[in-house]
Amino acid sequence: MKMIRKILPLLACIMIAALLSACRQAVPITTTPSGSMPVLTGAASVKPGDYEETLAAGGKTRNYLLHVPPSYNAGEKMPLVIILHGGGGSAKSMAGVTGMNAKADEAGFIAVYPNGTGPLGDERLLTWNAGNCCGYALENNVDDVGFIRQLIAELEKNLAVDTTRIYAAGMSNGGMMNYRLACELADKIAAIAPVAGAMGMSDCIPASPVSVIIFHGTADEHVLYEGGAPLKTIDTHPRIDKPVSYAVDFWVGLNGCSREVKKETGGNIIKETYSGGKNGNEVILYTIVGGKHAWPGGKPGWLGGDAPTQEISATDLMWDFFASHPKE
Repeated sequence: MKMIRKILPLLACIMIAALLSACRQAVPITTTPSGSMPVLTGAASVKPGDYEETLAAGGKTRNYLLHVPPSYNAGEKMPLVIILHGGGGSAKSMAGVTGMNAKADEAGFIAVYPNGTGPLGDERLLTWNAGNCCGYALENNVDDVGFIRQLIAELEKNLAVDTTRIYAAGMSNGGMMNYRLACELADKIAAIAPVAGAMGMSDCIPASPVSVIIFHGTADEHVLYEGGAPLKTIDTHPRIDKPVSYAVDFWVGLNGCSREVKKETGGNIIKETYSGGKNGNEVILYTIVGGKHAWPGGKPGWLGGDAPTQEISATDLMWDFFASHPKE
């Protein structure tokens, strides 16, 4: 009976999480061919296509999806965009939510979707250790920064990656992880694009400026625009998120941007731009008035999840921002 009492709460949590993850992406990717993928063996031998890869990092076997666009060739270095899923999501679902593979094909960059870690040892209930969130990764102090650093090194070794144009994007817990990467991998990452994610690091001392473009809805109940405790969450770790304005102020100051904001409004979208930073760094905030917990211009993150605005495309806008902000 004691064993049953211990097991039942765990099973209940797993069932609830499977049905209603606060920031899960459950949209399947449709661009990855079925069957086994080629193994990366070096820049000269890698061909355009989709790859499923593993990497030993931090005592764990980590995995990721890689999309190499049709225009790739080993003689020309390409930008790299790292896209991080939300809590409870996966690499495959994140590709479906964002449509980033199609953008990679159009614009000519390499897209990689790492998987977080979870309690079940598969692609369910995955999270990132973003500092104050979330789930398994936080509980077990998973070294996700080390994993991403090692992943970048692996991709630089096996692909023609432009080391001055490495970027990160992410949704919810993945957006939170974006901020941590900017804090701790500023020597590698030129710019980040967090969507519906709060900056949760208590100590952030980047090695160099990092340009930032942020997307956040004012009606987000999972990560509140004005900060505070989430209104909707299944994460067992209580947290108080900082407001979006905190992240904007921090990066404007660190990047040495002008405090004079250029403000543009159209429909339900407010764009605020802070320019004039060191090495041309910028901070841009897209506020979606009435927007909820979703990827603008994308697909809902989970079954019954919040509908994203279609007034703007976060995927298009963040790529334009990335393309204008290489690392100096």
